[in-house]
Amino acid sequence: MSYDYDLFVIGGGSGGIATARRAAEYGARVGLAEFDRLGGTCVNRGCIPKKLMVYSSRFPQLFKDAEGYGWSPVESHLNWQKLIANVNGDVARLNGVYERMLDNSKVEVFPAIARFLDSHTIEAGDKKITADKILIAVGGYPVKPDIPGIEYTMVSDAMFHLPEQPKRILVLGAGYIGVEFACMMHGLGTEVTQLIRSDKILRGFDEDIRDEIQAEMIRQGIKLMPKSFPTSIEKTSDGLKVSIQHPESSEIVLVDAVGLAATGRVPKLENLGLENVNVEVKNGAIAVNEYSQTSEPHIYAVGDCTDKVNLTPVAINEGRAFADTVFGGKSRVMSYENIPSAVFTTPEAATVGLTEAEARVKYGENAIKIYRSKFRPGYNVLPGREDKTLMKLVVHIESDRVLGAHMVGDHAAEIIQGVAIAVKMGARKADFDATVGIHPSAAEEFVTMR
Repeated sequence: MSYDYDLFVIGGGSGGIATARRAAEYGARVGLAEFDRLGGTCVNRGCIPKKLMVYSSRFPQLFKDAEGYGWSPVESHLNWQKLIANVNGDVARLNGVYERMLDNSKVEVFPAIARFLDSHTIEAGDKKITADKILIAVGGYPVKPDIPGIEYTMVSDAMFHLPEQPKRILVLGAGYIGVEFACMMHGLGTEVTQLIRSDKILRGFDEDIRDEIQAEMIRQGIKLMPKSFPTSIEKTSDGLKVSIQHPESSEIVLVDAVGLAATGRVPKLENLGLENVNVEVKNGAIAVNEYSQTSEPHIYAVGDCTDKVNLTPVAINEGRAFADTVFGGKSRVMSYENIPSAVFTTPEAATVGLTEAEARVKYGENAIKIYRSKFRPGYNVLPGREDKTLMKLVVHIESDRVLGAHMVGDHAAEIIQGVAIAVKMGARKADFDATVGIHPSAAEEFVTMR
């Protein structure tokens, strides 16, 4: 049977675009549907605008640090409107970059909502399109908890479009998005309160990372409320009145904005027409095998809609592995082991491999040796800053293999990215020890720990 396209991609986020371009490189006829701006969550509502605002939030500390190095005091004030305009201007620039990349790859873009009519037919706007292979890459979206007044809150996406900077903000959620936004807004000058349902932030990360960042957030002046949750939100003339339940008490907090930064995301499967195809959905996500193949053999899915590891580079790698396998004749699968990640708090954290707790569960309590170093980096000495850098290696004693590397401190993401290569290759602690350090640098501590 003849089809309009060899591959049709539903969703123009990072995973969908990477897949479309890679398949087109192999000579496939590719179409792609995206009703919103190209680039998906990462470019438009996540990684990129957030990181730009994180950069901005760190300048007040840099101004203070400069005095320790002999510079005169700096009097500077944030122009919120200019920051927001510049951030969104760069997002628009990236939208244009993605559009040009798809045009150059000869990928035809349909600016419309797409849904299945049958297993080989897609409806995109007023057009009916047939394709031999179809990739679902629709991503996910944040959900709001069911409490009275929840309509007065905003998800993290909206932070990049606030016309005025809130003087007081309450952040709900203690995952990486929550702590990133709490640190970012605090650095920009907003009074921040953050609610944590458990006793600690960043569930799933290494305990040393959790403890170090939480202690530093408190030291900086962010008000953390552990084992607390909101019971209602009321809009008043003085702001949003939030009723908060603690283990043995309750209180009311008055703020200008409430941000839902880590209350959960779910795959965006509504109105996709999955009832017209034989695609299995498990626990609200599209079920796929190791080749990103659904229960309908010619339909595939990558990224957050499969709810595996919700990170942009993972979606990109999944999509490229699919294109390499199906259109490039180079069979490969995505490996989910030793995926590095970062938390762009202040201080920054980054990690790769197993946490200490995971390693002890997997290999045995006495099979693991921990190497840990905590020190004040040289940069902090002249400004008189007391915050420290933490580095940690999790090592399997019998094989001497480094199972995990974790860091809290300046440039953690940049440093761990390089360390991740060694961990991915199965490097031993002896390999780290045999590597000459770059002196003076914080990163050299990873190869000098004893």
